[in-house]
Amino acid sequence: MKRKFTKEEKLQIIKEASEQGVKATLAKYGVYPASFYSWKEKLEQMGEEGFHHGMTPQHLKRIRELEKENNALKQLLAEKELDNKMKGIC
Repeated sequence: MKRKFTKEEKLQIIKEASEQGVKATLAKYGVYPASFYSWKEKLEQMGEEGFHHGMTPQHLKRIRELEKENNALKQLLAEKELDNKMKGIC
């Protein structure tokens, strides 16, 4: 049966491999080299967020774009509400 590693386990394995050698670490945990290098690439490209299920660089880029747009809309709304309050006072 295929073992699922948590995000924390993957990060620990990557760290340990850099300190103690890839071959020995992969043998210790029973991780295939292809899996290890895939994890390492995701970490380098997207940081820890890359370990969320199905996350790709394109997904992460789109999420960041949407977060930026959302913050801009929140700012516009706050300014509009402030403007309306100021009109009501004067």
